[in-house]
Amino acid sequence: MSFIVVIPARYQSTRLPGKPLLDIAGKPMLHHVVERASQSAADAVYVATDDERIQRSCEALGDRVIMTSAEHQSGTDRIEEVARKLGLGDDAIVVNVQGDEPMIPPEVINQVAADLASHPDAQICTLYEEIDHDADVLNPNIVKVVADAYGCALYFSRAPIPFPRGNATQTNLKGYKRHIGIYAYRVKVLHDFVNWPRCDLESTEQLEQLRALYNGSRIRIRKACAAIPAGVDTPEDLDKVRKLLGAA
Repeated sequence: MSFIVVIPARYQSTRLPGKPLLDIAGKPMLHHVVERASQSAADAVYVATDDERIQRSCEALGDRVIMTSAEHQSGTDRIEEVARKLGLGDDAIVVNVQGDEPMIPPEVINQVAADLASHPDAQICTLYEEIDHDADVLNPNIVKVVADAYGCALYFSRAPIPFPRGNATQTNLKGYKRHIGIYAYRVKVLHDFVNWPRCDLESTEQLEQLRALYNGSRIRIRKACAAIPAGVDTPEDLDKVRKLLGAA
């Protein structure tokens, strides 16, 4: 199995300005992500950014970094540019790891790459975790996913899917899946993706993976083989991760 990891990184963040470079246990958060990804079976790990501050930080720490356009609307666009610059073939596999997940387990990176490699009929692979709390089923900030009998995604939504007809607030909601935003792509679908216009489903739900489903891509969805700690979105998240990694 051969694959690379690309970590898109933007400097700006509404709630945490300069988030990729915030210090955690003496190192920038982004470098923790690179270290975790480097523990996977990836052939190489690249940071993709449009910010010179991130570029300088990566180079100082010996991390591979590729400068990309400042016009990109999403991390997927940025990853596609990296694939082009590296001259990757259509069947090459690229894993997208979020730059704000400094505790991501390397084994889940291997998992998505291996699953995609073993299913040539699929273009994308991603992961889910089972939802344990009823409130999470109803939380629009937690993306739910439903799959078919063959392990491919049918739909992603911020709403409860499947919808519990008759009582949307019933207790003991079981069998719901929380989507986890790690993806393995075949390079061909990345090239296609950036040329597809946004569809109404994507605009309504604000979920870009719906663009791929809308255009007929098969997205493998597997249960994560290891627990994936939450990423860093808020100052509270940052404090928690600092305590965990500072004590490691």
